[in-house]
Amino acid sequence: MLYYVIEKVIEIGSVGRAFNQGTETFFAHTTGVSSATNATLNALKRAEVSLGSQNISVSLASTSNPGIPPSSSMAFVKKNSSTSGFVLEDFDAAFSNKFYHSHLDDPSNINSSSIVAAASLVARTLYILVNENKNIRSSVLDSISINGSLVDEMLSCLLQCDPGLSCELVKKYITPSATCPVHYVGVVLGEPSSTPYIGYVNDVSRFIWNFLADKSSALEKNSRSTCSQDCSNKGEVCIKAETKGICVTSTTRYVPAYSTRLKYGSGVWTVLPPNSSDPMAKIDPVWTESNWDNIGLRVYEVQEASLDRLILLAGIAATVLAYIAIAIARAFITKALKRD
Repeated sequence: MLYYVIEKVIEIGSVGRAFNQGTETFFAHTTGVSSATNATLNALKRAEVSLGSQNISVSLASTSNPGIPPSSSMAFVKKNSSTSGFVLEDFDAAFSNKFYHSHLDDPSNINSSSIVAAASLVARTLYILVNENKNIRSSVLDSISINGSLVDEMLSCLLQCDPGLSCELVKKYITPSATCPVHYVGVVLGEPSSTPYIGYVNDVSRFIWNFLADKSSALEKNSRSTCSQDCSNKGEVCIKAETKGICVTSTTRYVPAYSTRLKYGSGVWTVLPPNSSDPMAKIDPVWTESNWDNIGLRVYEVQEASLDRLILLAGIAATVLAYIAIAIARAFITKALKRD
């Protein structure tokens, strides 16, 4: 299984509020003590030292914490307990951003300098780990830096409506269908494919895929050719297909994510029964919802109490007048009948 060839998992969690009294403070949450974990922590500390002039601090999370915070690393550790899990957060025991991963989270809970600091820290840590902490020149390590202006631009493009997805960075890669970015996960439509129908993938997902494929592509200018969907050469992907597509060599792929209990075949999705050892499907629950094309909302204002009283009095008055009218009409008709 693939899980058993994964030695380390390094994950970036909530890092948007690390700024504290002039220092970007982060906490390293680990799954336990192992040689792989120690190697990661040593690389992290060396990266911290190399960023000394930038006031970045990293501390090991409290040992009283019940493991790592809610994260993707849990899935790997659950499958293989020997996997070294490491999550970088801006808190020790409790989330500093109480709206993290909720619809109430917004740009006010994010400090761009914290994101830049976390990215710098992780980038240098990965470089040290790849080189096994050997023969690392300080000049090369110091050259690994983050483009802060790009981070600010991406925050304004992906988290705000102004400029939102109408910013130049996004329009360089895709043709957005709306200005305000939507971060709703969405519903799986059609066949799961690495080249899905564009109408089934939201703007944010399409932009991020194109952006990452471009930034991680090999600089082989002679092999770049125009494209509209697919590329002929092995290892190439078509980016910027919605604007002016070009083929680049990149390992970035669009991978649709869906439950292991869903199976696609003969043009339809099928829900597989839960495992016999998990009759309540707690390990891999499947959630469904309606797929609305258009969602509308009708709002009714609550009228004032004085209007309610006026309507009540008008109703009483109408009732009294109706009773009087009926009594008069009845007396008139009775008198007319007696005369005849």
